[in-house]
Amino acid sequence: MSEYTSKIKAPIYEIKGEKPKLSELVDTTVFDDLISKINDSVAPNGVKTFLRAAATRHYKFNYDKIAEYYANSPAEVQELFEQSGLVIIDFDDAIANGFVQMNKRLMEIRQSEE
Repeated sequence: MSEYTSKIKAPIYEIKGEKPKLSELVDTTVFDDLISKINDSVAPNGVKTFLRAAATRHYKFNYDKIAEYYANSPAEVQELFEQSGLVIIDFDDAIANGFVQMNKRLMEIRQSEE
């Protein structure tokens, strides 16, 4: 018997408490430090623009708090969270929004081999 399954079941999230503050959803400490250094540098403007975009990789998202915020939000806000990939509720929507492309392709390959 195989330990692997292609059955996908999204977890049901239950609200645990109060809606967190937006400031609790992401830690921007490293990003803020890099932006300050980039802005103070002598790098050309084009390089600064690129480095500012690259610095966003250092945002540290708190997905527990994001899930709690999501669960305490109106439907329109929840949809925006889903479209941003912050919360994945529906596997088919996640595929449509491009968040699970590799998994979808692997499932297609597996089905074609059966």
